[in-house]
Amino acid sequence: MAIRFAERMSRLGTEGAFVVLAKARRLEASGKKIVHLEIGEPDFATPDNIIEAGISAMQNGYTHYTPASGIMEARQAVAEFVTRTLKTEVDPTEVVLVPGSKNVLLFTLLACIEPGDEVILPDPAYPAYASQVNFIGGIPKLVTLREETGFRMDLDQLASLVTTKTRLLIINTPQNPTGGILTEEDVRFVSDLAQKHDLLVVSDEIYSQLVYGFQHVSPLSQPGMRERTVLMDGLSKSYAMTGWRLGYAVAPKALAEKLDQLMINSSSCAAGFTQVAAIEALSAPESDHAVRRMVKVFEHRRDLVVDGLNAIPGVRCAKPQGSFYAFPNIEGTGFDERELADRLLTEAGVAVLPGTAFGVAGKGYIRLAYTQSEDELRLGLKLIGDFIAANRHG
Repeated sequence: MAIRFAERMSRLGTEGAFVVLAKARRLEASGKKIVHLEIGEPDFATPDNIIEAGISAMQNGYTHYTPASGIMEARQAVAEFVTRTLKTEVDPTEVVLVPGSKNVLLFTLLACIEPGDEVILPDPAYPAYASQVNFIGGIPKLVTLREETGFRMDLDQLASLVTTKTRLLIINTPQNPTGGILTEEDVRFVSDLAQKHDLLVVSDEIYSQLVYGFQHVSPLSQPGMRERTVLMDGLSKSYAMTGWRLGYAVAPKALAEKLDQLMINSSSCAAGFTQVAAIEALSAPESDHAVRRMVKVFEHRRDLVVDGLNAIPGVRCAKPQGSFYAFPNIEGTGFDERELADRLLTEAGVAVLPGTAFGVAGKGYIRLAYTQSEDELRLGLKLIGDFIAANRHG
């Protein structure tokens, strides 16, 4: 029989990085060499002290259910970490541990958004934002991130989007896919707007430790924002723990209780040994040192990639201040971003993402993740440059 799917499934999107990665893997299986610049995953190993903490936890019985919001010691470690880094007092009862930070957004939307409610989100942006809002019947309202302002939000446009139906605002700093950041002025504007219009703010700060010469600013630290901010964060990026699947929310207590209820009805809990490893990641000096070393490497790679892209005729690339992505403008090449991304993969052997995989404002851009070795990055840049030189439309 033909399965009849619920209408809501037609509103659920996908994630371009995984689609391109699958295609790249198929090409590799046929013998083609691929330079992987598509997937946002650090190429570093999880630091040894964190791995050892996870192994020890498994050997000591942390292989069973935990409370839905997490082991209290792990929630305490998150609370202390956020208190220390964002300079705002967090109680462990405001912390909910989840198997991947996407759940923070999904659960918040499920708990707070009715069909027809409006949710403001950035464009271009992480595809899960619009996908999840559409899935639950919310209405995405897009605020543009502009290259000429370093991919900061257009604040006038942001203010103009708020209506009586607006319930929630999603921000991301540092940003995927642009590598841009929100300044203190931007965050203050968002905070004032949220308080004026009684909006909830989901602040995705998964790249908050991956910044270059910039002090990360969070709305959670702004006056009057604790009761209306949901911090969306996790261990995947900063600690090279993508496969460990541990994200966390810091939310007002009443909302944290609803997130706990949704955890009970979905995943039950995050893995216990991963939670114990998180205590080590967030508390041990060795982990902090590993993050700092990784940031230095990423900063060097960033400069290599940005300089290399700007040397290619028809390409210009702003210097990202955070994350590990470059978002070059390729309009001067004469290529459509999807055609260029597809042909770079199939003809040049370089996997990148079209900017429109992240929203309509990504037209004319591609995204590269500088999460490979210097040698691979240099090879990828050469292949991109050679392909554009041989095939440029403009």
